[in-house]
Amino acid sequence: MSKSTVNFLQALAAVVVGNALYFLVEKYLPLRARHAPFQIDVGMVVDFWFCLVVLGIIKTIARRESRSGKL
Repeated sequence: MSKSTVNFLQALAAVVVGNALYFLVEKYLPLRARHAPFQIDVGMVVDFWFCLVVLGIIKTIARRESRSGKL
């Protein structure tokens, strides 16, 4: 697969998993951290943060696997 395809699939997985995690824990978050539909609010930032953390985890795992395969 090309590098751009791999990046796209990793980003897609990060968005899907990050959003799933956010919506699983949303009811436990403070009211300000909950997203209101069709609004730009703090909840959207928190949701983005979840996706960003998941992307970081995916990229770290992929980097470690590629390093171990080259040795």
